[in-house]
Formats: sequence, structure tokens, C-alpha cells
Amino acid sequence: MRVAVTGTPGTGKTTAVDAVETALDVVHLNEVIKSEGFDTGRDGQRGSLVADMDALGEWLGDRDCLVESHLAHHFPADRVIVLRCHPDDLEARLTERGESAEKASENAEAEALDVVLSEAVANHGQDSVYEIDTTDRTPEEVAREIEAVVAGEREPSAGTVDFIGWL
Repeated sequence: MRVAVTGTPGTGKTTAVDAVETALDVVHLNEVIKSEGFDTGRDGQRGSLVADMDALGEWLGDRDCLVESHLAHHFPADRVIVLRCHPDDLEARLTERGESAEKASENAEAEALDVVLSEAVANHGQDSVYEIDTTDRTPEEVAREIEAVVAGEREPSAGTVDFIGWL
């Protein structure tokens, strides 16, 4: 089984997944992109690496794992967990970790517009997508929710988190 943990940058994916207790191998795709050189260069406007999605897909193959990244929902998965965070908190988290105000604002707007959620549902169907609001929760609390999804103890929940009013 493959479970993807995805979400807008700053929603807490890496921290929560690091606290998950699972028998599945954990793959942090952003680390793989850097360590394996699976990029096609830099995005000059955003200053970030551009992932080579074909190379990543080949590298992932059909392995069973818990795969984490804001790109994870672009690959085959049995279940897709979309971590969500209120845009104000998301913007603050990104700014605190050194992102530019422009990039933090862009990601907050993407979160309010459900960009990652919409892509996840389009790629995997509503019955395979699980939303978890991380706004006022510890990484350990989020990790327990991820574990419940992995164990099949939680129902799909796409469309339950709504930040559109933030706009």
C-alpha cells in the first residue's frame, strides 16, 4: 500500500510524518529530489528546484511506502492525506522559516483556494482523499490522524476544511 501525505508548503507534512509510527517505509520526496538530483534546474522566479516528475515516478516505481511532499499527490497512491492549515498561520510558519513574504503570501492564497486538495481529488478521486487540519494541533496529534488513515480507521474526508472566507 502507498499512502501519500501532501499539502501546501508549511502545513506540517515533514514534521508530522517524522512522528508517525508505521511499518511502511517513509519517503521524503523533497530529500530524494536533492540527494538523487531529480530536478531539471531552478525556477528563477521562486528560487526553488523544479522536480523531474518522470524521474521521481520511475524511482518510486510501485513500492509500498508513506510518501511525503507537496508533490506526493501527483503519483499513484491508495490513500492521499492532504494536510491543511489556516492561511494566516501558514503564512507565519513560512515567514518564520525564512521564506520571502511574496512566497509565503502565494502559498497562503493557494491554501485558501484548495489548490492541493483539488489536485489530489482530481488525480485520485474523492473516496481516496483525507483532509487533516493542522492549524491548532501538535505534530504528534497530526501523526495519530495519519496513522488512523494508514490503518483504515478513518473515513475519506475531502472537502471538510474550508478557508475560502480568508480571501
